[in-house]
Amino acid sequence: MRAMELYDVMDTTFAAREFTPDPVPDEALARIFAHARFAPSGGNRQGWHVIVVRDQATKDAIAECARPAARRYAAQVALGENPWNTVVPTKATPEMIAATPAPPTLTEPYRHAPVVLVVCVDLRVVASIDQYLPRTAVASGASIYPFAWNILLAARNEGLGGTLTTMPIAQEPALRELLHLPESVAVCTIIPLGKPVRQLTKLRRKPVSSFVTRERWDGAPFGA
Repeated sequence: MRAMELYDVMDTTFAAREFTPDPVPDEALARIFAHARFAPSGGNRQGWHVIVVRDQATKDAIAECARPAARRYAAQVALGENPWNTVVPTKATPEMIAATPAPPTLTEPYRHAPVVLVVCVDLRVVASIDQYLPRTAVASGASIYPFAWNILLAARNEGLGGTLTTMPIAQEPALRELLHLPESVAVCTIIPLGKPVRQLTKLRRKPVSSFVTRERWDGAPFGA
């Protein structure tokens, strides 16, 4: 297979949620993992673990784990909120959330993808530098999300697609039982993977000058 140019891969790796029935061979997955493993991690400890799920019953169970979080997501969107953020309290009541249908785009990709990748990390080996700050800790992600994104970049080179999803993680105790996860392990993202029904080549993103500034947060826009 001819390798794509790096910038072409970066510019056309989109969030694929609809897949053809074409299978994803183990040989393609092996190539993906072989390249993704060169992602950086704190102390080069490489605390990642991937569970390759093909069993339909397990994929259906993962989809059901996504349903409660997807309901809240949809309820907050209907209220004009940024769903699941930890800064602004939601106005969505439990009753409102329970009455909101879960959007199929947030649950059904797990059922219909040829393969689902559950990406986990061993919390015993990551450096949670911000664990004592009065906000949601995010630094641990530096040791796992570069690896997860490498999976999607490598998948794009293989003619495959997927997306980093998190909805089922809200039900991690159920995932822990379903997938036999050790207590020290966290689920970081679940990637439905397959051949996309359509391949996007033009992605919508903000201009660089809207999110890059010089010297400080309120500095001059970079490139303006």
